[in-house]
Amino acid sequence: MRRKDREVTDINDILRIVHEAKILHLALFDTDYPYIVPLHYGYEFLDGKLVFYMHSAKEGYKLDLIKQDQRVCVELDCDVNLVSGGESPCKYSATFASVIVRGIATIVDDEQEKIHGLQLLMQNQTDRHFTIDGNMAKSVVVIKVVSDSFTAKARQTQKNF
Repeated sequence: MRRKDREVTDINDILRIVHEAKILHLALFDTDYPYIVPLHYGYEFLDGKLVFYMHSAKEGYKLDLIKQDQRVCVELDCDVNLVSGGESPCKYSATFASVIVRGIATIVDDEQEKIHGLQLLMQNQTDRHFTIDGNMAKSVVVIKVVSDSFTAKARQTQKNF
């Protein structure tokens, strides 16, 4: 990371960013250009890896791309605010916190894991627990991304990382 002064290394701070972001940007390999799609997500931290679950319609371009190449990148950000530079445009900036994840995307086939992923998604998005049943899980595709590596950084004026 180029800006070591902005690097976030404490896993609790990284998980706070992941929890607060609410929208995940999933980058996939396309033929000539990257393809990025914003998605709601659930997550967990297991054995030092971030694991994300997203839901999808049963068909679509992102699913086609995942089937062609499972390598993905995930970006999440929160705490984004403009920092005024007054009359000098060169002094404007922003506060932010972000996490970048490289990982492997798979389509979840196991019904119990689909239910688990959907429950995590609803918990993260609403801060409530919902009971998801097999019929609900069958109505969507669940995408799982397991991190190969991740980094985080922040520029904060009000929070200390």
